[in-house]
Amino acid sequence: MKSGLPLPHLLYTAALMLAPATWALAQPTPPAPSASGGLEQMAKDFLQPALSQSIGGETGVSLRPEIVMGQLDSRLRLAPCGAIEPYLPPGTRLWGRSKVGLRCVDGISRWNVFVPVTVKAWGPAWVVKANLPAGETLSAEHAEQAEVDWAAHPSPVLALSPRWIGHQTAYPLQAGQPLRENMVRAPQAFEAGAQVKVSSGGAGFSISVIGQAVAAARVGESARVRLPNGKVITGTVRADQTVSIDL
Repeated sequence: MKSGLPLPHLLYTAALMLAPATWALAQPTPPAPSASGGLEQMAKDFLQPALSQSIGGETGVSLRPEIVMGQLDSRLRLAPCGAIEPYLPPGTRLWGRSKVGLRCVDGISRWNVFVPVTVKAWGPAWVVKANLPAGETLSAEHAEQAEVDWAAHPSPVLALSPRWIGHQTAYPLQAGQPLRENMVRAPQAFEAGAQVKVSSGGAGFSISVIGQAVAAARVGESARVRLPNGKVITGTVRADQTVSIDL
């Protein structure tokens, strides 16, 4: 049976009828200025408690979340619904650009829409003071701390100074950029043909031998070394410029 009530009023009424079982995390919905605005507010209210529990857990740093809601298509026309269920699509990560699903679970027409959302995560980071060329070896004087949006770029923020001091810029950097993993690389440990100490060990023993580097390598990378007997082995370059073989 068709209702004589306008669509915005019907959708707002539907939002007020939500049962705790279908919207357990949501807070009470404030009056919505329009049908679209009511749905977007519903999605935001659903996200708020989830963010307070999850954001920053992967980083080990206390981050301040901020939700920037997008808008549904203004041309969208949805059928009246007695209960709307917000949810996160499988594989959704509340970080950077994301989305929240809203589906009608009690209506003559079951619909499903997605509200775009940007999740920001504000926290301390090291920011470049001045423009730097590629290959610059970074020191403590090159950066200062500031609050930045960790979720603004996929590459993780380098929050701890030992993770970038002594490293080199992977490409030119501009003043004001927060230092991230993709922006720096470990210093080169040795050139191709260099004499390299190779070490290995186990329970109660250790061995070492001098070999020749097959190619240049950086700290933390895998390196190939030719031993005196001609055999080529692969190990990990350590900070002391030796190559470690794990048995």
